[in-house]
Amino acid sequence: MKRTSLAVLFSAAIACAGITATPAVAQENFVTIGTGGQTGVYYVVGQSVCRLINRNSNDHGIRCNAPSSGGSVANVNAIRGGEMDMGVVQSDIQFKAHKGIENFEDAGAFEKLRAIFALHGEPLTVVARRDANINTVKDLKGKRVNIGNPGSGQRDTMDVVMDALGWTRSDFALASELDAAEQAAALGDNNVDAMVYVAGHPNGSIQEATTTVDSVLVSVSGEEIDKLIEERPYYAKATIPGGLYRGNDKDVETFGVRATLVTSADTPEETVYQTVKAVFENFDRFKRLHPAFATLTEEEMIKEGLSVPLHDGAVRYYKERGWM
Repeated sequence: MKRTSLAVLFSAAIACAGITATPAVAQENFVTIGTGGQTGVYYVVGQSVCRLINRNSNDHGIRCNAPSSGGSVANVNAIRGGEMDMGVVQSDIQFKAHKGIENFEDAGAFEKLRAIFALHGEPLTVVARRDANINTVKDLKGKRVNIGNPGSGQRDTMDVVMDALGWTRSDFALASELDAAEQAAALGDNNVDAMVYVAGHPNGSIQEATTTVDSVLVSVSGEEIDKLIEERPYYAKATIPGGLYRGNDKDVETFGVRATLVTSADTPEETVYQTVKAVFENFDRFKRLHPAFATLTEEEMIKEGLSVPLHDGAVRYYKERGWM
């Protein structure tokens, strides 16, 4: 009894003295953002968002980490399964997951998928060894092509392109499934003739590929691609500017999507609110963290490429800023 009384008195004394546990520490919330390969822009997105969130962790109690992951499809599946809180996802993958179509048909519609904001544009980028004589996307037929690892955005987009052209994997001499971090080395080692990537530019993996071996960026255009864009509203024509990569001084026509940051409706409103606040109240800093972010505007980020409802936490912040 005496010990209990002393403990109570001691606790009361601490409270009276104003020596209390910091609320942020007591309520610390750990958030994980799914990204992509470590040489890609998705990884930089996750690391950048986490860096801004973590700057004020003592205030809001949120600690963020952004590990490398398998890419868009893998990120959606991880969010659905509760393994990740947020993820960077292509706009087309966002649409398909929400509707439960194509890659998500077996799992069904992910009706709780929510958008936070859009990011940079991402053209489908085909890089080929110059000695492989590949000048257009149709020249890939009969070649050794890395079509992307299952679960990645590039694999999903390449599957769509193959379907539009009436191709199957058997139309290639080799259809490898290396992930984004491995394919540049495979191109340089002459294990493949071409690699595909859906990414913002400039991109580290593509810089590695074009620096390691004499290579060209390949045009992805034509009637079949035009029809594909017309039928699918989340696609748009895109141009990769010349001069970004060694040996590629001319603009290259292709098509693409946008990167988006998504989450689940089950993610707490305050968590998403603080995530959005961290980015937009440090917007100039965020835009300097990668060249692909340099031309982003607040206006396009809250509406472009977002085919699912915004999370309530994002809506709350955007209304506070008068953007909605």
